[in-house]
Amino acid sequence: MASAIGQPLTRVLLSDQVYTRVRGLIISGELEPGDRLVESAIARQLAVSQAPVREAVKRLVHEGLAEHVPRRGSFVASVSQSDADSARSVRVVIEELAARTVAEARPPAAMEELRTQVEAMREAAREGDVGRFRDADISFHRLVCEASGNPFLPKVWAVMEPSLRALRVVSDPLFTGDWGRMADHHADLLSALESADPDTAAARFAAHARGDDGIAGD
Repeated sequence: MASAIGQPLTRVLLSDQVYTRVRGLIISGELEPGDRLVESAIARQLAVSQAPVREAVKRLVHEGLAEHVPRRGSFVASVSQSDADSARSVRVVIEELAARTVAEARPPAAMEELRTQVEAMREAAREGDVGRFRDADISFHRLVCEASGNPFLPKVWAVMEPSLRALRVVSDPLFTGDWGRMADHHADLLSALESADPDTAAARFAAHARGDDGIAGD
């Protein structure tokens, strides 16, 4: 019985390693939008069976970093300008409303979690860890929706998050701007929430979602 329980765990851990490796290649731009993720080739390069590779690719598809085309295979996700514009317009509405309600209530636990994500962004920026930065960035915005107290906002965000991940990570993997400055900008967004000025917070988050705040790559 112990042996039977241990085998699936090993496979899952191996899948995690494959997922991390391939995800890193997508984030770094070494795997570009439209590149095919050939499971057999990845398995050979990493000296593993195809099973953990298949599981890893499924995770990437679910996350929005890859897309599966029936009878053709899986590919690094491509984002059209039309899709980007549509996602941005919806995000503006969601984040503007969420920021307004969070600034009104300023729930202590949520504010502390947001500070944690800002510090994670700063640390990732110092270490040049793009993947970790992106994860903390998107977690920051997800937390704002969750902290709003409106049960529909996190549901809508959850539907959109895979596309947002693709937009953030795939559309500009070679962003060469100042990651530290971007982290500081999120600290400013947090300050807007803490200001108890709902109108200012809503305006700041809306501008950020539109890309009108001068911060590229987010």
